Order: sequence, then structure tokens, then C-alpha cells
Amino acid sequence: MTGRPIRVLVADDQQLVRTGFRLILETEDDITVVGQAADGVEAVELARRHRPDVVLMDVRMPTLDGIEATARLVGPEAVPAVPVRVLMLTTFDMDDYVYAALRNGASGFLLKDTPPEDLVRAIRVVAAGDALLAPSVTRRLIEDVSRLRTEPTLPPGLATLTDREREVLGLLARGLSNAEIADALVLGETTVKTHVGRVLMKLGLRDRVQAVVLAYESGLVTPGR
Repeated sequence: MTGRPIRVLVADDQQLVRTGFRLILETEDDITVVGQAADGVEAVELARRHRPDVVLMDVRMPTLDGIEATARLVGPEAVPAVPVRVLMLTTFDMDDYVYAALRNGASGFLLKDTPPEDLVRAIRVVAAGDALLAPSVTRRLIEDVSRLRTEPTLPPGLATLTDREREVLGLLARGLSNAEIADALVLGETTVKTHVGRVLMKLGLRDRVQAVVLAYESGLVTPGR
């Protein structure tokens, strides 16, 4: 292992769940659990105090739920914003609240029954600065919510994208990985990574999840197309 371990805060109102996640994560040499929170208020407090790299945030908690806690940490109105990535946890594969969490700056979400190896991989992916789109679940959720959209909102940066970058954004919105985008566009994976980085920079986005949300909300991608 090189560098310092990934620092993780676990926020869930069930002690058994918190303990389970901690035991799973602490078997990994490159991950350490720096704190455990039983509700959203405690999660915000501990995140500001310990500055973890990743917060595993349950959606539904007493006092302050995971959505509002995420907004207070990394949302558009967060003052000050905490340099942390939030990975939402839910027991429901179609939890409407997750969409709000993604809009508030969460870097993705997982189901609580995710296999341990997938949980560990997700932590590493999010800590590395990428975003996690749970297979089919996130895409299905965003497509369902996007059907409620009335008038598309076009971000100013959208006009600055090249045709290739718009293609990449469209494929991002379908939940494709860099490797899958490379195959679809017959490009090298390094080239795709460069395009993704430029898309995020031009649109002022932090990660792939925000790119997916923007693509649907702007009308660039529509469900089933």
C-alpha cells in the first residue's frame, strides 16, 4: 500500500449496520474508519471534525436524514463545504429520496445488501474522485424522475462542448464506464478520460453523477432514447 489509508465515516442509525460496515472495511489495508454517526446531525459534526475522504451515509436517519446531512456537507448551499465525498446507502432500489441526494452533491449510492467486495470497491472508486453509478439502479431512478421534468434547463457551459464531448456526456448519462465509452466511440480509454475531464470542467461539475443528472435535466438525454 502506498500513501495514507482512505478515511471513512459511517453514518447509520442502526448500530449493528455501523458495526458490520466497520468490520468489513477495517479488514482492508488501505481503508480506516475514523468515526461512526447515529444520525445526520452527528454525521455532519463528525465529518467537519475528522475530515474523512468518504462518508457512507444512510438515507433515512432520525433527527436529520441523510439527504439534508449531505446538503449541509457538500450541497450548493453548504457553508463551508467540506471536501468529502458522500456515498449514499439505501435499503430500497427505487428510493425517490436518493435523487435529491444526488442533486445535493452525493457521489453515488449503494444498496445496503451490496456484497462486501462491492462496498470496498465503491469506497475506493469514490475516494479516487470518481462517482459511482450503481448498475441499472441509478440510471433507472434518474430516468423515472426525469419524466417529471417540464421545461429543460440548459446550463451555460453546454454550448461550449464539442460534438465529441456531447457524445461522451450522452454515454455518461447512460451509465457507461470509460472502457465502455471507449468501445462505443472507438477511442482509447485515456482519450475518453480526457474528454470526461473536459466535460466536467466546462460544465462546472464535480463528478459523473452530477453529469448524469445534468444530462437528463437539460434534455440532452431523454429516457428510452
